[in-house]
Amino acid sequence: MQIVVRLDVMLARRKMKSRELAEIVGITEQNLSLLKSGKVKGIRFETLARICEALQCQPGDLLEAE
Repeated sequence: MQIVVRLDVMLARRKMKSRELAEIVGITEQNLSLLKSGKVKGIRFETLARICEALQCQPGDLLEAE
């Protein structure tokens, strides 16, 4: 089973740019880009919580098992 990151979908739904989200969450645009592309091995719960708060969503809206 593989976990797929759907961050790009949620950003589009919220009409938010990656740069804006990175600034709100407090991470670099490069790290956010790596997360969006699924090239990271993990994410801190604290970071995930800040992303969810900024996008007004749940972790399940961003992560999907395939």
